[in-house]
Amino acid sequence: MYKKKKKKNLYIYLVVSIVLVVLVTISLLMQNKGNEKYNIFKNTSMLIDKIVLYPFTALNKDKNVTLSDSSIIQKNANKELENDVQELKDLLELNKTMTEYKPINSTVLSRNRSYWFNTLTIDKGTKDGVGLNMAVVTKKGLVGKISKVSRNSSEVKLITSNDVNYKVSVAIKSNGNDYYGILNGFDKKTDLITVSGIDKTYPINGGDSVLTSGLGEAFPAGIYIGKVEDITVDKYNLTKSIKVRTEQNFRSIHYVTVLGVIEEWFL
Repeated sequence: MYKKKKKKNLYIYLVVSIVLVVLVTISLLMQNKGNEKYNIFKNTSMLIDKIVLYPFTALNKDKNVTLSDSSIIQKNANKELENDVQELKDLLELNKTMTEYKPINSTVLSRNRSYWFNTLTIDKGTKDGVGLNMAVVTKKGLVGKISKVSRNSSEVKLITSNDVNYKVSVAIKSNGNDYYGILNGFDKKTDLITVSGIDKTYPINGGDSVLTSGLGEAFPAGIYIGKVEDITVDKYNLTKSIKVRTEQNFRSIHYVTVLGVIEEWFL
């Protein structure tokens, strides 16, 4: 009750002060216009006006800052939502093209910060038809394969994994021919994937497409990985290594599709 009364008295004081300043200013304008006293009082009254009105201007300024901050937050939220929507649209487009497999659309549940480029966990498991070694993709290409599976979730080993035992057979498409190599490395600084073990006589060029070969593993043939960006020959002049630029941003993956097996009754 005391606080309300004090606040009311403050408003009355402010209003009275403003009225008094205005009346005194008008009076002096009529009596002393052009003299030195007028100029002094004019400056004094302007100072009083600023002091009296300061709480209101400060309040408005704070409101503007708050609105600006809110606008920035909303803009960032909208951008994140747009990215998620685009990823979902890409999955729907992908489903239309994967006619030989049962697409299992999944959401990424978690990633280990210490092993960000090694694995991720998705929200689909055996109850959804997910099995070991199934390929995991997005519209932009190969992401990895299922390395662990439980009833309600699965672990995906990414093609950017630093596991030396995890190798993917790939085919480099150049001038209408396929040349084979092994995908087995990732450079975090450049975001380039390494493909090694390529015969030095193979006429590979920058810009050639790199896809899964389908040889010796569960990956289907023809899943896009990326394009050749750099070519080097080893110090013994026996084999080539290439650096591949993917279209997939492995730093930010929210949705993926597991290429499941179509059941016989579904055929």
